[in-house]
Order: sequence, then C-alpha cells, then structure tokens
Amino acid sequence: MMSATPSVAPASSGPNAQGQPDCARTAALAALRESDPATKAAAARALYAAALAGSAACSAHLELDEPAGLPGRPERPELVDPRQLKRRSMQSPQGRAVLLHALAHIEFNAINLALDAVWRFAGMPAAFYTDWLKVAAEEAYHFSLLAARLAQYGHAYGDFPAHDGLWDMCERTRADVLARMALVPRTLEARGLDASPPIRARLLQAGDQASAAILDVILRDEIGHVLIGNRWFRHLCEASGLDAHETYTRLADQYHAPKLRGPFNFEARRDAGFDEAELAALASLDAQQPVPPTGSA
Repeated sequence: MMSATPSVAPASSGPNAQGQPDCARTAALAALRESDPATKAAAARALYAAALAGSAACSAHLELDEPAGLPGRPERPELVDPRQLKRRSMQSPQGRAVLLHALAHIEFNAINLALDAVWRFAGMPAAFYTDWLKVAAEEAYHFSLLAARLAQYGHAYGDFPAHDGLWDMCERTRADVLARMALVPRTLEARGLDASPPIRARLLQAGDQASAAILDVILRDEIGHVLIGNRWFRHLCEASGLDAHETYTRLADQYHAPKLRGPFNFEARRDAGFDEAELAALASLDAQQPVPPTGSA
C-alpha cells in the first residue's frame, strides 16, 4: 500500500503580498502534492478560476525543482498489478460500485496528470498552461461526480484496489513534453473515448441511468481534453519541423505505449482532433481484430 503524502495547503487563488498575481504553475505543483482527493479537486477548480480571473498567472520561464513523493495521494486505494483487478458484472450493485470506483480512480489520476503538465514543462505558451488548468478543473469535477455517486452505493474512493498505469506513463515522459502530449492525452485518455459508449450501454442495461448520465458529461469533456493534447502535440511537431504521424509512431515505440485495440469511437476521435489519416489507420486495425464468438461476454 502506498504511504500518504502529507497534506499541503490548498493552492492560493489571489494576489500575493506584493499585489502581483500568484504563479499558477507553483500553485499547480502544490495542488499536485495534496494527498486528500477532495481537497485536491477543490484546489484544481479554484486554481483554474483564479487563472481566468487574473489572480493567478503562469510564469512560463520558471524552472521548478521536483519534490519527492509526487503525486500526493491517499493511503487507499491499494495499488496492484492491473491483472489482479477482476471484471465484475454490472447487474449487481457491488459490480457497479467497483466500476464507479475504477472510473473515479482514473479521474483522480487525470487531475494529477493535468497539474503535472502545468508545473513541469517550462517555456511553453501561456495558452498551454491555461488549457491544462482547464483540464485539471474538469477532471476534478468528474471525480466529484463519481465520488458522490459512489457514496450513494455506500462506498468511498479507496474502498477497492486500483492500478497505477496512468501515472506510470506520466513518469516515463517526465523529461519530454512532446512525448507527454503524444502518449497521455492522445493515447491513454483517447482510449476513454472508445470505452465510454459500451460502458454507458451496460449501465443503462442494468437500469443505472444516473451513472450513465455522469459518463455523458465525462465523454463530452474528454473529447475537449484529447483535442487539447492533439493541438499541443501538433504545435510542438510543427515548431520542430517534425512529421506528426511519424513522430507519434516513434514515440509510441520508444516509450512502450499500449497497443491500440478497437472498437474505436471514430466520431468522438474525429471531434477530438484526430485527422483522417489517423482514423483510417485505426479503421484498418479495427478490421484486423478477430470477431468474438456469438454469445461471448
């Protein structure tokens, strides 16, 4: 079980003692270090609001030292190998609670991923930091929705084991903003666009309209998050004179990204900024997938 990082003060959302806006990148690092999920979520939302209001500004030139113990997280859930996590039927309340917990864990990690992009990568345009502060705030909202729904099932975040796959890719790409944009939003988060419709359908089949409605909110926002990743990936490729398609393939191999598997949500991926060549390549992958036997789960 992971040890908890000591709770830190929430990110400031107002001018400092000199009347100047606080640095949102420093505040993002403070929020990332926060171990209490509810406090972290509130800090992320407050920080984005402060950035919009002009009471927090990003100092792009600032080089920040990485503290030990990132990211801040609670002692629970226990983090285990993904192969130890068993799939449960959504026909039972317990099975739906396990699913909601898994989704809440993804959103908690997504808060951390967005905050990490804000503090870690110096020298980016101001819009880069605003974009990822927005993502952090929306992921925090998703986490809050799922935590509240989980409570209606009599459970809380931390009640079930989880895995650390999302943060593992964050660690691998810590020194390369181009790889981060390629492999976190465009790969790992884009997989959520594909997974959402079948999960929503299973929830509706089980009669859980309230949880399905939360997935509608998440899918809507996640399309925007992947679009942000696509935008900055292409911006960085163009700035370095790199071909985006070739660069993505190279980075996916270099950083051992998960292999893409269908079925793919082509409509959502198109809305999220994947171009027609990328969608055609996914369609080819989809066609190569074996068709499951009739009646299989």
